[in-house]
Amino acid sequence: MRNRITALLLGLALIATTTGCVYTNIKTPLDEDLDKTTLGDKVGESELQSILWLVAWGDAGTEAAARDGGLTTIRHADRSIFSILGGLYYRQKTIVYGD
Repeated sequence: MRNRITALLLGLALIATTTGCVYTNIKTPLDEDLDKTTLGDKVGESELQSILWLVAWGDAGTEAAARDGGLTTIRHADRSIFSILGGLYYRQKTIVYGD
């Protein structure tokens, strides 16, 4: 019985420390001063992707996102991260808003 409880506690500790290893889909702001943010009329995106931790391609830079949306002024930026199996497949997007 004691071995089962120990195994259960170790399993729970492992799950707690590996959060997001199987599937991650998050979006976070890149700005720090969000109290007076206006988004603007245009949106642009750029992204990079990676497979098997070996091959990566793309440009997730702010400049590429602004170029995609035809922005000359960036008012706000977000980052979106999607990952499967700890990075077996990984995609990072930069989303910019402005005019």
